[in-house]
Amino acid sequence: MDGQITLVLFGTFLFLMILGAPISVGLGVSALTAMWYLGDNPIKMVQIAFSSVGAFPLMALPAFILAGALMEAAGISRRLITVAESLAGPFTGGISAATVVACLFFGAISGSGPATTAAVGMLMIPAMVRAGYAKGYGAAVTAASGGLGIVIPPSIPMVIFGISAMGMQPPAEAVEKFGSFQTVSISKLFIAGFLPGFLMAAGLLVMNWLRCRAAGYCGGADPLSSAHIFDACRKGFWALMAPFVILGGIYAGLFTPTEAAIVAIAYTLFVGIFIYREIRLTEVMKSLEATTWLTGRVLLVLFTATIFGRILVENQIPAHIADAMLGLTQNIAVIWALIIVFLLFVGMFMETLAAIMILVPVMLPVAYSVGIDPIHFGIVMICTLSVGFQTPPLGENLFIAAGISKVSIEEISLRALPFAAASTAMIAVIAAFPEITLWLPRVMGY
Repeated sequence: MDGQITLVLFGTFLFLMILGAPISVGLGVSALTAMWYLGDNPIKMVQIAFSSVGAFPLMALPAFILAGALMEAAGISRRLITVAESLAGPFTGGISAATVVACLFFGAISGSGPATTAAVGMLMIPAMVRAGYAKGYGAAVTAASGGLGIVIPPSIPMVIFGISAMGMQPPAEAVEKFGSFQTVSISKLFIAGFLPGFLMAAGLLVMNWLRCRAAGYCGGADPLSSAHIFDACRKGFWALMAPFVILGGIYAGLFTPTEAAIVAIAYTLFVGIFIYREIRLTEVMKSLEATTWLTGRVLLVLFTATIFGRILVENQIPAHIADAMLGLTQNIAVIWALIIVFLLFVGMFMETLAAIMILVPVMLPVAYSVGIDPIHFGIVMICTLSVGFQTPPLGENLFIAAGISKVSIEEISLRALPFAAASTAMIAVIAAFPEITLWLPRVMGY
């Protein structure tokens, strides 16, 4: 029976994906088909969908999306990019390295890969072209660095992972074998993602330096100036304070991630209206419109993915998948390699949030079975899926960078492959050394 329901559920889903159906339609129809096959009342779908939006942490989703949109309208993102650009100096690949740093800064306020690519790319791709960089290279480094938007907290995928994993308990045999596991919380994920995010950025910076050195892309003509950096930081002080206000309050325990998202909106409106005086009512309305559209799109996937996941769990499909994988090998390094390769493949074809909601119920039991901490697993999963933003055919960042630079997707994809390789190498390091992820939460009392 389990094998038959697995075939019905995944077979219907894959068939609809091949036909080109939207991800929410594929999940919903395959779940409904499985319920019909099992003889369940379809009204159960409505009940599950309604309860799936009852989680308090889910309020952080639209709030962080709105905060990111407002920060761009308020001029905060532009000033963060100016600070990063002031650090370029005469070094090899300085301006493209500043692009990576700018994505790191913007990722700390947006939580979105495509939003980071769009905001940074609009300013930095033309700057790189003026400095003599090939358009395709400038677009590629921006698309690759944009993936940092979901790795550096606050991160929308971390919120979704936290919601997806909160109700899942480790099997009793795993607890007996490995001891207790950490509970999953969004605050803990935010703290755990800090060091891995910087490590991913470091990998991109090293690859950028190697490629710029080979291509002869020099730094700017002006020397690195402390006065210029100070001036950029002075003008961008309130913009630089945004990540500290958001993350500092969470790390200090002053407010939850959901409350931090509301604080971020209030801080942005205060800075945009009273300090920078750039935000306008029309831009606020555009930000609200963009937030409504994106939140509705995510919630529709969340509804159907929750139903899909509930059917998986109720029929013990994740447990069977875990047993099958462990039947092949119990070597944790091989398990990690299989997980990372699979997630890289999934990231090429599936939207990140949908992939998290579908795969957490399937793959987290496998992680528990070999003693992988759920927080560590979540960070590796998000880091790996972030590579999907720069790999075709889905690669959202590629399309955004192509639109800004007017360079073909094919050229950008080829130039982005070395950056994807560098990111994958850093992901392997993060997976191999759990302390990179777990040390900071432990030090901060989590």
